[in-house]
Amino acid sequence: MRLTLTKILEEANHEVVSEAENGKDAVELYNSLKPDLVTMDVTMPEMNGLDAVREIKKDHPDALIIMCSAMGQQKMVVEAISAGAKDYIVKPFDESRVIEAVNRVLG
Repeated sequence: MRLTLTKILEEANHEVVSEAENGKDAVELYNSLKPDLVTMDVTMPEMNGLDAVREIKKDHPDALIIMCSAMGQQKMVVEAISAGAKDYIVKPFDESRVIEAVNRVLG
């Protein structure tokens, strides 16, 4: 998932500054790097994506986060938006949908 998303973003001239293997690492990386945008999978080890979004938004309410989910995880997507995610993209990724979401969130 990460490799595909990285490829799509880099081909659209976005810089990918880091990748996290789990939600806990995602929070730590956000705190140290403060990227312009985060793409976060709903399902991750150690700390799931929903909890990671809540944790990031607690200290950084202006954080821009796009959630990634598999088909059939609509309930999780609704929870993620409620937790502060700005948009979502569904796996398998459609390149045009990914770029559309990124451009919309970055404004």
